Amino acid sequence: MSKKKNKENFIGRKFEAIHKSRELAVQFLSSLDIYPEQDFKQSLELFLNIDELAPSLTPEIKDRCQNLVSQVWERKNEIDGVLLRVVTGWRPDRMVSVDRTILRLMVLEGFMLKSLPVGAAVTEATRLANDFGTKESARFVGGVMYKAAKFFEKDNEDEKEEDE
Repeated sequence: MSKKKNKENFIGRKFEAIHKSRELAVQFLSSLDIYPEQDFKQSLELFLNIDELAPSLTPEIKDRCQNLVSQVWERKNEIDGVLLRVVTGWRPDRMVSVDRTILRLMVLEGFMLKSLPVGAAVTEATRLANDFGTKESARFVGGVMYKAAKFFEKDNEDEKEEDE
């Protein structure tokens, strides 16, 4: 196999591992959103070690999922504040739980942490919404992500003006 093909396979596997960690994060955070009285650490440990799930999870996927889940949960109020500013007529607590969870995750990753490009964050949010949400989820989530991108773009411009 050529070096180029090996590199493409590596990148493909890496992307799928990252996507898998996001899928798990959405599933766990949705559960936590519905049953917030759960013990966070204990529930996460149990979730990542479910017999049917655990054999397919690499340490990288588990670690990434734990990191994402922890950051979203710790910064939930801050992220919801962003959602309140970009979604007119829908408070986060009125959104479908899985849509809210996807938005929290992807707003954090794409706009607050800037750990992936904006377009990739929007695409990944839409993909997750297609996989886990209702028929309308992908359109709703995509629209909110677009508004969030505009919000953060304006916010970044305002910061640049203040620095000058």
